[in-house]
Amino acid sequence: MEKQIIISIGREYGSAGHIVAKQLADKLGIEVFDRNLLDEVAGIKNVDTNNLKKYDEKPKLKLFSRTVRGHSSSPEENIAELQFALLKSKAADGDSFVIVGRCADDIFHGMENFISIFIYADMEAKIKRVIDRHEGLDRKAAIKKIEQHNKKRAAYHDYFCKKSGKWGDRRAYDLCVNSSKLGIEGTTELVYNYIQQRINGESK
Repeated sequence: MEKQIIISIGREYGSAGHIVAKQLADKLGIEVFDRNLLDEVAGIKNVDTNNLKKYDEKPKLKLFSRTVRGHSSSPEENIAELQFALLKSKAADGDSFVIVGRCADDIFHGMENFISIFIYADMEAKIKRVIDRHEGLDRKAAIKKIEQHNKKRAAYHDYFCKKSGKWGDRRAYDLCVNSSKLGIEGTTELVYNYIQQRINGESK
């Protein structure tokens, strides 16, 4: 893209937010960062990505960590800060990208070329998607999984984010979309059209 654009996708678990983000990045011809951002962090720290996944997008456990002279013993906090720094570096280089979660709505809050999106869905649609993704999962287990993941995402976001507002609060985002209403393709197209209008409007 000629003009730098950074798009953050917040999402409820089971809302297909990751799929929308990937399709959106493909349409815009830019990179998408999700868990693949951990691969770069792992490369920087020279560790196995699998060793980092269990700490990804999780809040600091205050009872089991401490900070001494600005250095935290919390792996959750350290991995989060490494990802934040990496994203800021990419933005400073002029890169355009879509980022899923990882507090991007707070990191780039107020930036002129930044757009924040939140994808949610009706509970029945989320339950169906989660059951389809996880073989052997029943309805009760799917609901529990959705609630647990969303609780963790909210805790992570609200722990690290101080400027953008609460996780999932419509007032904290430029656009909130219910993916149940238009489906994945329709949701992607709606978000894409919104971004195009924002880009064209801001370039006038």
